[in-house]
Amino acid sequence: MTARDPIADLRRIAFLLERANEATYRVRAFRSAAAALAALPGRELADRAAAGKLTELPGVGEVTARCVVESLAGEEPVYLRRLVATEGVDLDAAATALRAALRGDCHTHSDWSDGGSPIEEMALAAVELGHEYLVLTDHSPRLKVARGLTADRLRRQLDQVAEVNAELPAGFRILTGIEVDILADGSLDQEEELLARLDVVVGSVHSGLNDEPAKMTRRMLAAVTNPHLDILGHCTGRMVSSRPAGVTGPGDRGHRARTRPESRFDAAEVFAACAEHGKAIEINSRPERQDPPKRLIRQALEAGCDFAVNTDAHAPGQLDWQRFGCVRAALCGVPAERVVNTWPAERLLRWAAGHSAD
Repeated sequence: MTARDPIADLRRIAFLLERANEATYRVRAFRSAAAALAALPGRELADRAAAGKLTELPGVGEVTARCVVESLAGEEPVYLRRLVATEGVDLDAAATALRAALRGDCHTHSDWSDGGSPIEEMALAAVELGHEYLVLTDHSPRLKVARGLTADRLRRQLDQVAEVNAELPAGFRILTGIEVDILADGSLDQEEELLARLDVVVGSVHSGLNDEPAKMTRRMLAAVTNPHLDILGHCTGRMVSSRPAGVTGPGDRGHRARTRPESRFDAAEVFAACAEHGKAIEINSRPERQDPPKRLIRQALEAGCDFAVNTDAHAPGQLDWQRFGCVRAALCGVPAERVVNTWPAERLLRWAAGHSAD
């Protein structure tokens, strides 16, 4: 029987555990083992497996070693087979069709801010999911708890993205971006020159979430009318549940598990401004956010808004959470043509560039 790729199997297990919101330590165990084994020279992996010495390596335990042995024997590891068999029910037809239409993800984080993985690892996971592009949107400087990027760090990141793009498979690219804080006066938390250089700008409120409605409305309207903003991120800021197991930790530095009510603002006025200025409303796919609530998705749809079904992923396995957002979009009747990340990259870039030209 032909041997499988044990490192690929370990990474797949980590991905599926992450997607299922399993505990972070389980995800880390498989990903750490894959990294340790990938560093071995030549035939050392096979020789250690044959001699029963895999667990002598730092980061490799009994369970991961067993998976490697099964994989080298040409068998799908039992652990992986069980995960695949219990992945859950299929999405309904409309949600499945929308998920299939998505070409990329416009809201993702790396270890440059509060994500848990390098840029390249996030990109390669997106490639495996069939994406054509991934917009990297690490945080802006005011969000210090999430290691937001100063202007100098963002410039260095742009250079890094260019280097990574040169090594990625043909037909896929990372688009530059930011999740920029919408400040108390509605201004955007980054230098204007840098915002103009980025491909896609997501703007989100992370502070003052309990502001009275009139103040929050003014704040959001100022951001929406800013020519550099393209997508209004998780617009109510709500948390519907404590963060599920497996989501806290290195992949989500700076976040605390808690529930949080919606921010209050004049949704009709904000969505009308988004429609007028061609800005998209994010349907955030994180299970603990489910933001906006369905009633607001329907209201934004009726207002003529476009949408972006994003994961807000802070780790590779979370990139597959778009299916959750697709279910909610389908329940609200959002057509695929109104979702900007169903568009090819060039159309998305023209759309975003058009805001800066206004």
